[in-house]
This record gives sequence, C-alpha cells and structure tokens, in this order.
Amino acid sequence: MAEAFKNLIDAGTVQAAATQLQRAWPAFDAERFAAQALHGLHALEFKARAMQLCDALEATLPMDFDAAAAVIEAALLPVQGDEELSALRSGPPGLAGWVVWPLGEYVARRGLATPERALRTLHALTQRHTAEFAIRPLIALHPDLCFATLARWCQDPSPHVRRLVSEGSRPRLPWGLQLKALVADPSPTLPLLRRLQDDPSPYVRRSVANHLNDIAKDHSDIVLQWLHEHLPQAPAERRALLRHACRTLIKQGHPAVLKAWGLGAALRGSATLQLAPKRIAVGDSLVLSVQLQSNARRTQTLVIDYAVHHVKASGATSAKVFKGWTLQLAPGEVRTLVKQHSMRPVTTRRYHAGRHEVDLRINGQVLARAFFQLSL
Repeated sequence: MAEAFKNLIDAGTVQAAATQLQRAWPAFDAERFAAQALHGLHALEFKARAMQLCDALEATLPMDFDAAAAVIEAALLPVQGDEELSALRSGPPGLAGWVVWPLGEYVARRGLATPERALRTLHALTQRHTAEFAIRPLIALHPDLCFATLARWCQDPSPHVRRLVSEGSRPRLPWGLQLKALVADPSPTLPLLRRLQDDPSPYVRRSVANHLNDIAKDHSDIVLQWLHEHLPQAPAERRALLRHACRTLIKQGHPAVLKAWGLGAALRGSATLQLAPKRIAVGDSLVLSVQLQSNARRTQTLVIDYAVHHVKASGATSAKVFKGWTLQLAPGEVRTLVKQHSMRPVTTRRYHAGRHEVDLRINGQVLARAFFQLSL
C-alpha cells in the first residue's frame, strides 16, 4: 500500500528542521520547536501539518524578520540551482524538500512588511523545493514590486526560479491563494509569459502552459489572441506548450480555438455511443463504446471527448468533460473505440444516485448521448 501523502511531513521532517536551524543559529530553541511541531502531528492532514510547523517556527525564530530569514537561508541545503527538485532531501548539509513548505509559509506570514527581504528568501527556498504558494500573498499586497522582481527573475540561471515567475503568479493555482486581481485582469503576467514560453527548460514551459490554461478559464479571448500571435511558424516545443494551454478550451469545444488547431470541422459521417452496463454502483466502471463511420473523401482529424452529467443533491446535473481520443479517420473508415470510465469515489466529487447522461463530443460538437443508472 502506498505511503500516505501527508507523511511527506513527519517527525523526521521536524527533527531535520530543528537540527539545521540550530546549526544555523545556536540560540534556536530546538526542543521547544520540536515539542510544538510534533504535538498531535500524526492526526493532522498534509496542509495542517505544514501550518503547524510554521506555527512552531513563528514561536521560535527571531522576532526580527531579517534575522529570521538569515537563519532560514543558512539552514538550507547548498545547491547549484538546476538540480531536480524531486531528488533533493534534507540531510546533514541542510534543508530541502517538503520542509520548505512551512518555511515558505513563515516567510509569507512574517515577511509582508519587508517584501524585498522576503523575496530574497523565496528566491533561495524555491531552489530547494518550491515557493509558489508563499509568493502569492506578496503578489497580492505588493504587486508592483513583485512584478518588477519577477521580470528580472525571467533571466535567472536557475530554472526553478524562472518557473516560480510563472507558477507563483498563476491566477488559479491549485492549493494556493487565488489571486483575484489576476483572475479579473491577467495582463500583468502576459509579458512574463511571453519571455518564458520558449524557455529552454520543459519544466518552465509546462508552467507557462498551465498559467495560460488558468487564464483561458476566465478570458478565452486572451488565449485565442495569444494563439493568433504565437502559433504561426511556432517551433515544436512552443506548439506543444500552446496545445497544452488550450486543453480546457478544446474540451469545451471553443469554435475559434478548435479552428486555430485545424479541428473546427464537423465530423463527416456518423457516430454512435453505447454504455455498459446500464446500471452500476459507485466504485464500478462504465465501458464506453464509440463507433465512427466516415463518409468523407479526405482524412479527418478528430478530437473526441465525452462529458458525464453528474447528478447533484438537488436533482440537477453538472457536466464534467473527460479526455477521450485524438485520431485520424481515413476516408470511408469504420472504427470502434472503447474506454473504461471509473466511478470510484474521489475527494473532489460527491456522487448521488440517479440517471446520468454521457454525451460524446467530436471537434467540440455533441453528436451522441447515452444514459446509465447510478446507485450508491
């Protein structure tokens, strides 16, 4: 059985932090820190563990933020700045890995009044894990300073710092503080994304794609204009980035975006959808069978997705689009596609019994529907 995710922050994390912070500052009360950080830790979930460690840091680091930031920086693992973050671990040389989350949270809480100093510490922390959560309160409170700093960081030699430029300023970063001003108007980040979309690091480029996908959820027109400007004659790496950035709009069947990718044409032919079994329980899987028949004289490029219309407590339904297939259908070809869709419980969705609809979407158009009955 896989180790619980929350155990990435555990008693070992606390002990490593206590040891390295005391090494960096001999007056650090390691015993008090450990006692507060470990109190009931085993019963806490992942984020709550990080916040408890941060509470313990607030109780034991110097009251002066500049002094506290210097202690944190001195306790960190020495790095070159381009290592694989997943490979970094805390050890005798210093701190790295998931312990950086509570360290970053400390900076986000205590460094708001001295943002220049806080940003220097986040620059160091993000090279040992990530500071994408910690930088967001600073962006919200000090946008001019932060965006000027992020613009300079676009040229930083560390790909982890360059990624922070994009990832830390995403409007809707999962798990992170939502940057409501950027949800409403993402224009401050667009110059940063332009500078980073052809970054040599795939790690950075993927963050740019996710950032653009965030923007697409609220401002499809901006992403469509971005496509018009940056897709023609784009190198392969940029095309891959832009395609990933458009994934939400493609799933939604946005006509202009589909057209930009050569996917706007309706299927010339027919499509049927069958579900089996017709009655399933939560935890079971549903089998989708799609049959396509072309009556076109040319090969057709098809993006095929499907939406499950989940029944809500009120009896209304809410559609969730899932990725299906991308394929080339030859002239006159008949093809059958099969896919399993799991109805196992997930933390992000609560299932309700009732008649559920599944619709089949080809190049953004709903061409077939079928139904199944879900029981609890």
